[in-house]
Amino acid sequence: MVRTQKHHGKFQGLILSLALLLMAGSFSRASGHKLEPADLVILNGKILTEDVKQPEAEALAIRKDTIVAVGSNNDVRAYIGKSTQTMDISGMLAVPGFIEGHGHLLLLGQSKMELDLTAARNWDEIVSIVRNSVLKAGPGAWILGSGWHQEKWNKIPSPAIEGYPMDGTLNKASPDNPVLLTHASGHALFANARARKLAGITKTTVAPEGGRILRDSRGNPTGVFFDVAQDLIGKAHKDNLARRTPAQIEAQSREAVRLAVRDCLSKGITSFQDASSSFRDIDLYRKLVAENDLKIRLWAMIHESKKELAENLTNYRIDNLGDKRLTVRAIKKFMDGALGSHTAWLLTPYSDLPGSTGLNVESTEDILETARLAIKTGFQLCVHAIGDRANRETLNIYETVFKENPNSGNLRWRIEHAQHLNPLDIPRFGQLGVIASMQAVHCTSDGPWVPKRLGTQRAEEGAYVWQKLMRTGAVVTNGTDTPVEDVDPIANFHAAVTRKLPDGSTFYPDQRMSREEALRSYTINNAYAAFEEDIKGSLTPGKLADITILSKDIMKVPEDEIRTTRVIYTIVGGKIQFGDVHK
Repeated sequence: MVRTQKHHGKFQGLILSLALLLMAGSFSRASGHKLEPADLVILNGKILTEDVKQPEAEALAIRKDTIVAVGSNNDVRAYIGKSTQTMDISGMLAVPGFIEGHGHLLLLGQSKMELDLTAARNWDEIVSIVRNSVLKAGPGAWILGSGWHQEKWNKIPSPAIEGYPMDGTLNKASPDNPVLLTHASGHALFANARARKLAGITKTTVAPEGGRILRDSRGNPTGVFFDVAQDLIGKAHKDNLARRTPAQIEAQSREAVRLAVRDCLSKGITSFQDASSSFRDIDLYRKLVAENDLKIRLWAMIHESKKELAENLTNYRIDNLGDKRLTVRAIKKFMDGALGSHTAWLLTPYSDLPGSTGLNVESTEDILETARLAIKTGFQLCVHAIGDRANRETLNIYETVFKENPNSGNLRWRIEHAQHLNPLDIPRFGQLGVIASMQAVHCTSDGPWVPKRLGTQRAEEGAYVWQKLMRTGAVVTNGTDTPVEDVDPIANFHAAVTRKLPDGSTFYPDQRMSREEALRSYTINNAYAAFEEDIKGSLTPGKLADITILSKDIMKVPEDEIRTTRVIYTIVGGKIQFGDVHK
């Protein structure tokens, strides 16, 4: 008798399911009103929505580029019609599409078109990589590479100054080809003798304000150029590139965007906040949107000179161009450099370079003027600040301009990186409503040498202090600063929740994010930091159907398994941009 009732119940359940399918596209069970079928329905998932009204669901329905329903499998099956595509994700985790909160799109693509030096274990390996490249290059061709970091090498070069190599071996490897190798931080570069000659660099060359040239005991340049001084070499390279036709320039930029976007989509990124776009870059992005050829959503900060901003800014305000692919509503400025290159601006000298407090890259007066322009024109201001002095000066400027404009509230101005803070300045983020746009992976990447730069007390008090900032009420967002780091959100999520260094130790574990905090920092918080929380950042009916589906539940698996998680599907505007629905 029990077995008969059990099978009878299963039969009734089957009849009900068939009835619901037949009704799909016809009527809503709740209201009796006709339902328009969805274009795509995702079933049998663990869907974390980041919507406080419905934090978790089994299924969702998409029509065109918008989510129309989120709920149980039974609720959402009502949206299945004859032409509806269905995806059974068999319990996999679906989350709002990852938003890269601070990266450099064109630089990411360009890094894939030059020598990758991120894995080089020492200077000798870099010289060998360059030597092999010279053998394949044409006479006089520039050899470009990026990603090296002297603090990550397994031995100090010999000879060296401040841990940086001299140029002798590189000159022998490439006597006739100019070589330009960019530091992982982007705030230093190494140029060989041929490149320096083309740039007109001599012993008497003076570093521009906001830059530094590393010299030997006789005052001769060693090949290393910091921050604004990089432009001395960069100009020579740009002069060489100027020989290209406009069509060649655009073709190369298009290829860089294509490579960068492909990388992002493969890693679950549906939106990208570009942290340094020129007007020319934005013109290209406009073209790509018009051609329906920008496969992710882009939110860009303009970085141009004060003069260029004043003349052109109002012509470049863009809100949700095309199908919400491009928005330009922020300005980017640089207060300082980076800790790795000793160019972050500190209140007191570096522990391992007592004669230096770093560099102020763009003057405080310039940034103050730009802040006033931003508030006048309705643009957000995003200032790169890594050292504690740089952060304090930026907060001072923000506070000044906010007091000058007391009725302008909810500006959501940002400090990009906010890596090292003086304890007195931490509460000011919450008090002023300043967003801390941070990169968790910088903590675990830089952690092994940060105490050497700052000393243990300063490192503990103010380095990558996510919890201290959140307790002030500040919004903390997340990204990778790609190509400084891999654009991979999974590696960054792991860094946020573990702060685990390569040797297995933990960098001040009390500042770790919970997994819930880490996911918010990569989704709804990043949307909020761009004034886009009404259209993205959560899986909510009415918002854009931007979704990332993962092979493992990163909210539950052991910490050591997080990094083995793969992206199965990346969906942008209801269309699968990465992954094969038929496999």
